[in-house]
Amino acid sequence: MKCYVCAKQGKTTEAVGICIVCGMGLCMEHAIREEREVWEGGYPFPARKMKKTLPRILCKDCADATREG
Repeated sequence: MKCYVCAKQGKTTEAVGICIVCGMGLCMEHAIREEREVWEGGYPFPARKMKKTLPRILCKDCADATREG
């Protein structure tokens, strides 16, 4: 799989990860690794925030859209 962002720029760079939100293939330059909170609980709303975070791979657009504040 190739990096989607690089392909739009006319480059062919191998993807090393996939955005957890939109599914876009990303190379090392365009992949953003962030620690994200995890919520536990039942329907319809999460009941509590877990103590530990989980690492997630995101593209720039999804990282910007999902940041708090």
